Amino acid sequence: MSHTYTRNYIHLVFSTKLRARTIAKDVQPKLWAYMAGICHHHQMVATAIGGLDDHTHLLFHLPPTLLLSKAVYLIKANSSRWMKNYVEDFDWQEGYGAFSVSASNLGPVEKYIRNQGTYHKKITFEREFLALLKKHNIEFDPRYVFS
Repeated sequence: MSHTYTRNYIHLVFSTKLRARTIAKDVQPKLWAYMAGICHHHQMVATAIGGLDDHTHLLFHLPPTLLLSKAVYLIKANSSRWMKNYVEDFDWQEGYGAFSVSASNLGPVEKYIRNQGTYHKKITFEREFLALLKKHNIEFDPRYVFS
């Protein structure tokens, strides 16, 4: 073939450092919009961004020219720098979860991301993240996931 055709959707999840509740409710929409801008600037198509005061979820299309680790670095480094305008010592945790999403499941994942506030009335971020790891058959040692 003479062209490259891809559509890789990634559900990215990461937390604030030490899961500190440092993303104020009034700042959240601004942060999500800023992250969408980061994605756009680097040819990633963000279809849903949401979260709460201690973590965020992004659903985006990863272009074939960008490694996942580089995409995560760009999103986290730039948004962390921007958040320092609101919280001087703001930082994201070092790790993250990244899960592939099929085209047929985009709608439910987008809805899930946009309804984080409702979802977290029933379950903690820690339980949510462990459930995502299990759902995607990722092996892990629970002693080290949040350390």
